[in-house]
Amino acid sequence: MSARPLGRPVPGEGLDGTYSQSWFPLCLSTELPPGRVLGADFLGGRVAVFRGAAGGPARVVSGYCAHLGADLSVGDVEGERLRCRYHGWRYDGGGACTATGTGEPVPPRARLFSFPSRESHGIVWAFNGRRPLFDVPGLPVPPDDLLLRHTVLDEAPVDPWLVAAQTMDVQHFLLQHEFALDDGDDPNDAVTATAHSMGYPLRLTTPDGQRLDLRVEIHGTSVFRQTGTLDGRWFCWLTALRSVRPGVSRPYFVLGARRAEGGADEAADAAFLDRAMGVMMGMLADDAPVLLSLHFRPGLLTRSDRALARFLEYVCRHPRAHPAREDISREPPSPV
Repeated sequence: MSARPLGRPVPGEGLDGTYSQSWFPLCLSTELPPGRVLGADFLGGRVAVFRGAAGGPARVVSGYCAHLGADLSVGDVEGERLRCRYHGWRYDGGGACTATGTGEPVPPRARLFSFPSRESHGIVWAFNGRRPLFDVPGLPVPPDDLLLRHTVLDEAPVDPWLVAAQTMDVQHFLLQHEFALDDGDDPNDAVTATAHSMGYPLRLTTPDGQRLDLRVEIHGTSVFRQTGTLDGRWFCWLTALRSVRPGVSRPYFVLGARRAEGGADEAADAAFLDRAMGVMMGMLADDAPVLLSLHFRPGLLTRSDRALARFLEYVCRHPRAHPAREDISREPPSPV
């Protein structure tokens, strides 16, 4: 592959009012106990995330009441219903208005947009679409055998796909992080893909001699999953980013390790998690000065950019939509 341009620009999130159809993290499960409602800025608008008083599944709906547009996150949960604080309209988990505060009949079109939602890895997720095109990536270890740690950072001036692109940029592992690949290995030649994911095996040694044997993958455009071993012990790392608005995302990180059998050595488990966290957050610290200042504009790509070029084409082809746009927007609705 000689030097060549990508062929078309990579679309930014929010371009023409649409966003990638992917899974996005909205909050940690621990932030949403039974009977709680939270607000989250998402896809250029506002959503409400709530859990019924009985502790059932988390629900994600458009964040403004269909009556007069009050922010539902300042309301409350009554039983299994989300109640608007302004005039008492109530909504079920599917977004349908079930009652008005005055007891008057519910207008036929009174409903919220209901996002497909999942709860896994200690995170509440929402899919940008009416139906998911794929599922949140799982892990090959039963949840009860996992020790998980979560880190949530402040908003960052990047789109989720741009952070994911670092995984497919083989050169940056070698040059920026100064890792050494196994002799003869070139991840550019080992990329596999589906309609909604892409990844490759990555075997390398860190500058301080730690050994990583990994499978790294992007799911959708916003979720990075890494599974494998650090010096022979299994661990996982997920990076998931919420599209807050065009050019801005909020990162969530999940670090996991297999629990020692029977919980026999909690101190060793904690020490390993500390070490794995140091490796992963060290990579993030190396990347941050570039990512937070990057004016990403793919120019001439070379043979060493083969995996990255393939990922950028994947992002260009990935489905985009925004069916909730008018429901979650802070702007007044279009005239009917």
